[in-house]
Amino acid sequence: MSSLTTLEAGQAASARSKKRLTAFLFVVPLLVFILLTFVAPIASMLWRSVHHPAVAELIPLTLTELQRWDGKTIPDAPTLDAFAQELHGLNKVRLSGKLAEEFNRALAGMSSVVKSTARKVGRLKPEELQAQGAQTLLKAHGNWSKPEVWNAIRRAGQVYTYDYYLTALDLELDPENGIQVREDTQIYLQLYSKTLNMALVITIFCALLGYPLAYYLAGLPENRANLLLVLVLLPFWTSLLVRTTAWIALLQTNGVINSFLLGIGVIGQPIEMLYTSFATVVAMTHILLPFMILPLYSVMRGIDPSYLRAALSLGARPIPAFARIYFPMTLPGLSAGALLVFIISVGYYITPALVGGTDGQMISNIIAFHMQRSNNWELAAALGSLLLGLILVLYWVYDRFVGASNIKLG
Repeated sequence: MSSLTTLEAGQAASARSKKRLTAFLFVVPLLVFILLTFVAPIASMLWRSVHHPAVAELIPLTLTELQRWDGKTIPDAPTLDAFAQELHGLNKVRLSGKLAEEFNRALAGMSSVVKSTARKVGRLKPEELQAQGAQTLLKAHGNWSKPEVWNAIRRAGQVYTYDYYLTALDLELDPENGIQVREDTQIYLQLYSKTLNMALVITIFCALLGYPLAYYLAGLPENRANLLLVLVLLPFWTSLLVRTTAWIALLQTNGVINSFLLGIGVIGQPIEMLYTSFATVVAMTHILLPFMILPLYSVMRGIDPSYLRAALSLGARPIPAFARIYFPMTLPGLSAGALLVFIISVGYYITPALVGGTDGQMISNIIAFHMQRSNNWELAAALGSLLLGLILVLYWVYDRFVGASNIKLG
């Protein structure tokens, strides 16, 4: 009898193992998809924000020589000769422009210095390069006689660096004073603050517009509510580019809104609405409004209306009864919608780029600029990593004070 029981237990355990394996095999494609499209890009971004071997690969001998430099005066002759020889070789294979680009990121204005010096050093013959390399380098431009230039070169040659995070926070590393606030340009912290403020404004507008509409839909019969809900979902079936372009036609100087206001005599001249923060907020509120309505509607649909009727029948006034009974029950949907709208709006790119102009751009537009135009992927990765960290901190604060378990999408 005991052996039969042991056999049945083994068969049951084997069956459970097969079910777990089958379930895992069904989940494997999803795990691979998440790994390739979510985890791997984020890991690559974090890695690229601190790993930058470009300068170390271009001038390895010079960086080796700079390791024994005291950093107070200009480097010695062997170091200058090594740099002249490597610059001569880079000029031959047409990589001096790449070095100029890297140096310019480390110290503004070095691009033209490196290019002009590379041309002068490149004219030297091998025997002249060995004898006159250091002199030619110093005569080519006065910057090569400045210790701060060589300090910047040595720091740019580090394979692993946190300089891009300092730049993203409007900080810099001074050889004497350490980390300090950048004096020349301070733009990134202002952009982060501007992005958060605009995202907050968009979230508030979506809540003010979406809450009454969701409340109205939740009070309708199911067939009518479903019919009107199609109109809420209609923007999802329209191209984002088309919706944004429509706002351009509405908000431009000779657009529909200005023409209408001029026609009825409300304004005497067109109002500049396009390519402003106002245009970004209006267009993004329209685009993200369904993300607020759907969670609210899902939660409101499940609230028993008899609670509010019972409060009214017991003598409560409509507004206090709504505020004390109905509104707290809708907080899970409101918090879910607010979190969705806020996080999506923080990282939005297309709409601010098309309707915001310079005034209405967000941090995502600067990240795209460094990736597409300045080709500074490391700074773009650092900016993106800080944005990711900021979102995680905000989510942690939300979970601490509100509770992530209270989020409900239906």
